[in-house]
Amino acid sequence: MTRVAMVQLAIEATESVPDRVSRALSMTANAASDADLVVLPEAWPTGAFDAALGVEHAQTLDGPLVAQLSEVAARTQTWLHGGSFIELAGDDEYFNTSVVFNPQGDLVGVYRKIHLFGFDAAEAALMTAGHEVVVIDTPLGPTGLATCYDLRFPELFRGFVDQGATAVLVASGWPSKRISRWSLLAAARSCENQMWFVGCNEVGTHGGAELGGRSVITDPWGDVVAEGGTDESIVIAEIDPGLPAEVRAGFPVLRD
Repeated sequence: MTRVAMVQLAIEATESVPDRVSRALSMTANAASDADLVVLPEAWPTGAFDAALGVEHAQTLDGPLVAQLSEVAARTQTWLHGGSFIELAGDDEYFNTSVVFNPQGDLVGVYRKIHLFGFDAAEAALMTAGHEVVVIDTPLGPTGLATCYDLRFPELFRGFVDQGATAVLVASGWPSKRISRWSLLAAARSCENQMWFVGCNEVGTHGGAELGGRSVITDPWGDVVAEGGTDESIVIAEIDPGLPAEVRAGFPVLRD
């Protein structure tokens, strides 16, 4: 069994970025004391609904934030999905980028969000879309990486299956007014692909939006194993990495 902790972080417009980063790193280290894998939400240093602030505080992959996340993973000897942050790549090009570290602090996964939200505004206007479907090895087995709005695109998740994935980690900033769709789609993506779904959302209010929480882990049947509320919290569950293979063998819908 693999113990997974999701840090459902509160992101308020009144908190400075440096203060939030410091607080989030402390929460992450605390969560790691009771988990094999820790997951953070989307764009948590600046908030998923404040794309302009994200660009203002953008960092490179060799910048201080990635170094700090690496240090936490190595110090706690825990796998860490560092959520996502706004990455500055090259000259004036920005990505919504997720990073994953092994217990030695090595950067073993980088995913640039493919589906940018905003309908030609906000994130979709300020950032560049990624293009690579990313599957890496984690304690959950072959694991896909996705971010928030990606959840609405089932083709991406079938792409994970085509690359052998049996689990997916999703960093998210999903708003309260559409939180029922978050729960619906999380269950659908895990059920139709017979995989573990680990989705870490944020709470708080920033960029004119109230975030919905409800971080969730669903099993290969689509059933909820653990779910957060609407306040800042750490959501923990034990996951059997071998369950997707059992479900796929006993109910071979993917074969069909």
